[in-house]
Amino acid sequence: MASITATQFNLVYDVLSFSLATMGATTIFLWMRVSSAAERYKSALIISGLVTFIAAYHYLRIFNSWTEAFEWTKDGTVQATGIPFNDAYRYMDWLLTVPLLLIEIVLVMNLPDDEIFSKASKLGVASALMIILGYPGELVLDENHLGTRWFYWFAAMIPFVYIVYTLLIGLADATNSETDLTVRKLTKGVQWLTVISWCTYPIVYVFPMLGIARDDIVVYIQLGYSVSDIISKCGVGLMIYRISMAKSVALRRGSEQTPLLA
Repeated sequence: MASITATQFNLVYDVLSFSLATMGATTIFLWMRVSSAAERYKSALIISGLVTFIAAYHYLRIFNSWTEAFEWTKDGTVQATGIPFNDAYRYMDWLLTVPLLLIEIVLVMNLPDDEIFSKASKLGVASALMIILGYPGELVLDENHLGTRWFYWFAAMIPFVYIVYTLLIGLADATNSETDLTVRKLTKGVQWLTVISWCTYPIVYVFPMLGIARDDIVVYIQLGYSVSDIISKCGVGLMIYRISMAKSVALRRGSEQTPLLA
């Protein structure tokens, strides 16, 4: 395990704690607002809350692993305990939450049911493949074997590019078909927020290849991935909530204006 300073330990400790609290709070909010959504959009809110709930659980495990991997000495410094820091929890989290995150986006879009299933299935498989391909390279931090890390980075970028293409171009017609201007802007916003936040993951992935000192790599990776997770899970989840509420209001107004048949 890399040696770190007390400041670095506290920084990661605080960011992991903040991430855990953010995921938990977002989960509670989303699930408590499910009853306010129209039946058609309740699944999207439930899945959004499920994404942050799963993330909160794994952040708890990451946080505990971090505190077990290091200990404070009597002279006020931090040293490794010899217990490996298990960052695999993060990839287990992504394997579950990333497909669900894409599904929640598809569920609030203006698509027929059969196309919803098709798009959700393809995006779910592509995202799982992206995580599986990226994980082996994440384990490579040795400067002498960074070529292997690059290989897995490029492999994972193939499904990544497909997902980005689908979100911004493949679903463009569905986005533009939204008659409500506010909903259309929110839908475009959630697509772009997802893509922009996701672009931070491959950047953090290449940190070890940028000549950053190995003692600092673990810290930078934890900070980078935590910030990305908050944006892509909590931020996107709250935008899904806004879209669901806006569409629910529109549905209720439409039903109120439709006269009952005798």
